[in-house]
Amino acid sequence: MPVPEPTSAPELTPAPEPTPAPATSLPAVSVVMPILNEERHLEEAVAAVLGQDYAGPVEVVLALGPSRDRTDEIAAALAAADPRVHTVPNPSGRTPEALNAALGASRSDIVVRVDGHGVLDRDYVRTAVELLEETGAANVGGLMDAEGVTTFERAVAAAMTSRLGVGASRFHTGGEPGPADTVYLGVFRREWLDRMGGYDPRFVRAQDWELNHRIREAGGLVWFSPLLRVSYRPRPTLATLARQYRDYGRWRRVVARTHSGTINARYLAPPLALAGVVLGAVAGLVWPPAWLVPLAYLALTTVGGLTIRAGIGWGERVLLPVILPTMHLSWGWGFISSRVRIEDA
Repeated sequence: MPVPEPTSAPELTPAPEPTPAPATSLPAVSVVMPILNEERHLEEAVAAVLGQDYAGPVEVVLALGPSRDRTDEIAAALAAADPRVHTVPNPSGRTPEALNAALGASRSDIVVRVDGHGVLDRDYVRTAVELLEETGAANVGGLMDAEGVTTFERAVAAAMTSRLGVGASRFHTGGEPGPADTVYLGVFRREWLDRMGGYDPRFVRAQDWELNHRIREAGGLVWFSPLLRVSYRPRPTLATLARQYRDYGRWRRVVARTHSGTINARYLAPPLALAGVVLGAVAGLVWPPAWLVPLAYLALTTVGGLTIRAGIGWGERVLLPVILPTMHLSWGWGFISSRVRIEDA
């Protein structure tokens, strides 16, 4: 019986090479920073930006005002050490002009605003880019998480993160994510900054609030998320704190004059408190029961300051009965005494 010829083994078709997964294309990010007299905190602030947990390209643009300390020297060293860091001059030293100069020198479609005394959480940029995509917002921002180094700064931080100190402001005290009137600093789509013409250089203070107002008026969404956190370094002395809050009040009234309907009870509380304390004290000279008004205010801020729940020690607590009235009354005085007209600003 004939033996069948062996059949040749079928040729095996090589398995196709696995197709590599497409690389995720993350948008480039420009971080713009207005810088003036930031010798104490500049290195820390820039290091937090360069150390972000973000796989996309990041550049940092420092707009340097006429500082009186070693800020320019530190900025030059940072730029020399890392090609992602660039500097541009801001001769006026004013914040909105610094921001616009940095915007003009930056290139990315996503713009992150950071101050020279603010320290970003490591996931800040990544989370912000994700939130922009998820919400479709023009601007997203989060918590101004005040953290002090000295005893005085820690006391100010406790006041700035409490309702007794700043009222029901989500970017100071936290809250649920959602649409907001304004946010701290902000991460923007450049198309919206271009559409708005950048920051209004007439607003020496409150330029963030004013820009966010214009964005909302134009139909853009401003979104708050507690996932975005920036460590903020408070003012180091009572005098600088008083000037800061006086300017806040002064320029918040400028915004109210410029954009009607933008004032609310929270902004009116400090000037009303100041008026009540002063009028009560004066009226008490001829009608003693009027003294109850300033005494009640001082009792509220004293008891509230001593019992504030902020994880601080008694060294900080005993300062709060002075810090809280300084913040309230300085803001109120700035609001009442504001004579700035936007055409003159």
